[in-house]
Amino acid sequence: MTIRVLLADDQALLRGTFRLLIDAQQDMEVVAEASNGREAAQLARSERADVVVMDIRMPEVDGIEATRLIGQDEDMAGVKVLVLTTFEEDELVIEALRAGASGFLGKGVEPAQLLDAIRLVAADEALLSPAATKGLIARVLAQPSPSDLVDPRRLATLTPREREVMALVATGQSNDDIAERLFVTPVTVKTHANRAMAKLGARDRAQLVVIAYETGLVRAGEPQG
Repeated sequence: MTIRVLLADDQALLRGTFRLLIDAQQDMEVVAEASNGREAAQLARSERADVVVMDIRMPEVDGIEATRLIGQDEDMAGVKVLVLTTFEEDELVIEALRAGASGFLGKGVEPAQLLDAIRLVAADEALLSPAATKGLIARVLAQPSPSDLVDPRRLATLTPREREVMALVATGQSNDDIAERLFVTPVTVKTHANRAMAKLGARDRAQLVVIAYETGLVRAGEPQG
């Protein structure tokens, strides 16, 4: 299956560079480009994009609001957003994750990392979270404002195994890592994660991570074991 990619960035040169890179791949293609968030939300729907590579800082409508618009549209339930930013924008990254982004990368990312990230997000395999990124998510989400706090009682709908898998997903572990730890198959892990997402109304694993921290299931600096 070919991954349909939408590029959303107000810098035409950057979009052109990414287009050349992505269109050179056999398993993905750029179906449209947007120069602001409003265009991004509209084109994501009309072009049936699988992944939106989204800049946070754009004119008119920024990437966070565009991500929120995509996430709130039931017709775009399968659209994934990969945010591109700089690591100086910690708070904006967290806002993007809360708005429904599936992962994020720095703008200085290597070409191969960007391509791998698009594939991971399209497959809904994992939140893109190298060690520094996981620390960022944990640090900020561990201190949410009252208005952002997710009701911990929602976790009561989960089975003990689903809660366990959810907590491990929140630490950034892959399905294979979790399967080895729990002595089950990766398919079983994915099934538990998918059931947790369905029960909690999470669009993907990234939102599952957000909920895990905001309900207190996982806390910053707490080892999982």
